[in-house]
Amino acid sequence: MPALIEVARVVTILLVCVVLAIAGASDVRTRRIPNWAVLAIIGLFGIWFLMGFSAPLLSALGAAIIVFICSCCLYGFGVIGAGDSKLATAVALFAGISRLPEFVIYMSLVGGFLVLCAVAAEPAKALVILQLRMKSALDRDVPYGVAIAAAGGMLLLRAVM
Repeated sequence: MPALIEVARVVTILLVCVVLAIAGASDVRTRRIPNWAVLAIIGLFGIWFLMGFSAPLLSALGAAIIVFICSCCLYGFGVIGAGDSKLATAVALFAGISRLPEFVIYMSLVGGFLVLCAVAAEPAKALVILQLRMKSALDRDVPYGVAIAAAGGMLLLRAVM
Protein backbone atom coordinates (compact mmCIF):
# COMPACT_ATOMS: atom_id res chain seq x y z
CA MET A 1 0.00 0.00 0.00
CA PRO A 2 2.76 2.57 0.73
CA ALA A 3 4.02 2.21 -2.85
CA LEU A 4 0.56 3.19 -4.11
CA ILE A 5 0.56 6.28 -1.90
CA GLU A 6 3.99 7.25 -3.21
CA VAL A 7 2.73 6.89 -6.79
CA ALA A 8 -0.30 9.06 -5.96
CA ARG A 9 2.05 11.67 -4.46
CA VAL A 10 4.24 11.79 -7.56
CA VAL A 11 1.21 11.87 -9.89
CA THR A 12 -0.27 14.78 -7.92
CA ILE A 13 3.00 16.69 -8.12
CA LEU A 14 3.22 16.07 -11.85
CA LEU A 15 -0.38 17.22 -12.38
CA VAL A 16 0.30 20.42 -10.44
CA CYS A 17 3.44 20.99 -12.53
CA VAL A 18 1.46 20.46 -15.75
CA VAL A 19 -1.21 22.95 -14.66
CA LEU A 20 1.52 25.43 -13.64
CA ALA A 21 3.20 25.02 -17.03
CA ILE A 22 -0.11 25.68 -18.79
CA ALA A 23 -0.70 28.77 -16.62
CA GLY A 24 2.81 30.06 -17.36
CA ALA A 25 2.43 29.44 -21.09
CA SER A 26 -0.93 31.20 -21.08
CA ASP A 27 0.65 34.18 -19.32
CA VAL A 28 3.35 34.36 -21.99
CA ARG A 29 0.87 34.08 -24.87
CA THR A 30 -2.05 36.16 -23.68
CA ARG A 31 -0.88 37.87 -20.46
CA ARG A 32 -3.76 36.12 -18.70
CA ILE A 33 -3.77 33.21 -16.27
CA PRO A 34 -6.95 31.15 -16.62
CA ASN A 35 -9.14 30.88 -13.54
CA TRP A 36 -9.59 27.16 -14.16
CA ALA A 37 -5.83 26.70 -13.68
CA VAL A 38 -5.94 28.40 -10.28
CA LEU A 39 -8.98 26.34 -9.28
CA ALA A 40 -7.27 23.16 -10.48
CA ILE A 41 -4.23 23.92 -8.31
CA ILE A 42 -6.49 24.51 -5.30
CA GLY A 43 -8.29 21.21 -6.03
CA LEU A 44 -4.98 19.36 -6.34
CA PHE A 45 -3.95 20.88 -3.02
CA GLY A 46 -7.09 19.35 -1.52
CA ILE A 47 -6.00 15.93 -2.79
CA TRP A 48 -2.45 16.60 -1.57
CA PHE A 49 -3.78 17.52 1.85
CA LEU A 50 -6.11 14.51 2.10
CA MET A 51 -3.22 12.19 1.25
CA GLY A 52 -1.36 13.63 4.23
CA PHE A 53 1.58 15.23 2.42
CA SER A 54 0.72 18.82 3.20
CA ALA A 55 1.81 21.09 5.97
CA PRO A 56 -0.89 21.49 8.62
CA LEU A 57 -4.00 23.16 7.23
CA LEU A 58 -3.58 26.30 9.34
CA SER A 59 -0.02 26.67 8.06
CA ALA A 60 -1.13 26.29 4.43
CA LEU A 61 -3.99 28.73 4.85
CA GLY A 62 -1.74 31.17 6.72
CA ALA A 63 0.79 31.13 3.88
CA ALA A 64 -1.99 31.66 1.34
CA ILE A 65 -3.40 34.59 3.33
CA ILE A 66 0.04 36.22 3.63
CA VAL A 67 0.66 35.86 -0.11
CA PHE A 68 -2.86 37.06 -0.93
CA ILE A 69 -2.48 40.23 1.17
CA CYS A 70 0.98 41.01 -0.22
CA SER A 71 0.00 40.28 -3.81
CA CYS A 72 -3.19 42.34 -3.51
CA CYS A 73 -1.03 45.28 -2.43
CA LEU A 74 1.25 44.71 -5.43
CA TYR A 75 -1.81 44.49 -7.67
CA GLY A 76 -3.11 47.75 -6.20
CA PHE A 77 0.14 49.47 -7.17
CA GLY A 78 0.01 47.96 -10.66
CA VAL A 79 3.11 45.83 -10.19
CA ILE A 80 1.45 42.47 -10.91
CA GLY A 81 -1.83 41.35 -12.41
CA ALA A 82 -4.81 39.79 -10.67
CA GLY A 83 -4.05 36.41 -12.23
CA ASP A 84 -0.54 36.53 -10.82
CA SER A 85 -2.00 37.27 -7.40
CA LYS A 86 -4.44 34.36 -7.59
CA LEU A 87 -1.82 31.93 -8.89
CA ALA A 88 0.73 32.85 -6.21
CA THR A 89 -1.93 32.49 -3.51
CA ALA A 90 -2.92 29.02 -4.76
CA VAL A 91 0.69 27.82 -4.95
CA ALA A 92 1.40 29.18 -1.46
CA LEU A 93 -1.01 26.54 -0.11
CA PHE A 94 1.58 23.90 -1.00
CA ALA A 95 4.36 25.85 0.71
CA GLY A 96 2.82 26.42 4.11
CA ILE A 97 4.39 28.91 6.48
CA SER A 98 7.58 26.88 6.89
CA ARG A 99 8.42 26.77 3.17
CA LEU A 100 6.97 30.15 2.21
CA PRO A 101 10.38 31.89 2.29
CA GLU A 102 11.73 29.20 -0.06
CA PHE A 103 8.83 29.80 -2.47
CA VAL A 104 9.34 33.59 -2.38
CA ILE A 105 13.08 33.23 -2.99
CA TYR A 106 12.51 30.94 -6.00
CA MET A 107 9.88 33.32 -7.35
CA SER A 108 12.18 36.32 -6.90
CA LEU A 109 15.14 34.65 -8.57
CA VAL A 110 13.14 33.50 -11.60
CA GLY A 111 11.34 36.87 -11.81
CA GLY A 112 14.66 38.72 -11.65
CA PHE A 113 16.02 36.51 -14.42
CA LEU A 114 12.96 37.28 -16.56
CA VAL A 115 13.44 41.02 -16.01
CA LEU A 116 17.10 40.71 -17.02
CA CYS A 117 16.03 38.88 -20.17
CA ALA A 118 13.52 41.64 -20.95
CA VAL A 119 16.24 44.28 -20.47
CA ALA A 120 18.68 42.31 -22.62
CA ALA A 121 16.05 41.99 -25.34
CA GLU A 122 15.43 45.76 -25.44
CA PRO A 123 18.42 47.58 -23.89
CA ALA A 124 17.61 50.91 -25.54
CA LYS A 125 14.12 50.90 -24.08
CA ALA A 126 15.50 50.10 -20.62
CA LEU A 127 18.04 52.92 -20.89
CA VAL A 128 15.35 55.46 -21.82
CA ILE A 129 13.17 54.32 -18.92
CA LEU A 130 16.07 54.65 -16.48
CA GLN A 131 17.15 58.07 -17.77
CA LEU A 132 13.66 59.53 -17.74
CA ARG A 133 12.81 57.86 -14.40
CA MET A 134 9.48 56.80 -15.84
CA LYS A 135 7.29 54.09 -14.45
CA SER A 136 8.76 50.99 -15.97
CA ALA A 137 7.18 49.84 -19.17
CA LEU A 138 9.26 46.68 -18.81
CA ASP A 139 6.92 45.32 -16.16
CA ARG A 140 4.27 44.88 -18.84
CA ASP A 141 6.75 42.85 -20.87
CA VAL A 142 7.50 40.38 -18.08
CA PRO A 143 5.02 37.54 -17.53
CA TYR A 144 5.32 37.02 -13.76
CA GLY A 145 3.07 33.97 -14.02
CA VAL A 146 6.10 32.17 -15.43
CA ALA A 147 8.12 33.01 -12.32
CA ILE A 148 5.30 31.89 -10.04
CA ALA A 149 4.82 28.65 -11.98
CA ALA A 150 8.56 27.90 -12.01
CA ALA A 151 8.83 28.61 -8.28
CA GLY A 152 5.87 26.35 -7.56
CA GLY A 153 7.37 23.59 -9.67
CA MET A 154 10.73 23.88 -7.92
CA LEU A 155 9.03 23.84 -4.53
CA LEU A 156 7.06 20.69 -5.33
CA LEU A 157 9.88 18.88 -7.08
CA ARG A 158 12.03 19.41 -3.99
CA ALA A 159 9.28 17.64 -2.04
CA VAL A 160 9.88 14.53 -4.19
CA MET A 161 13.60 14.49 -3.51
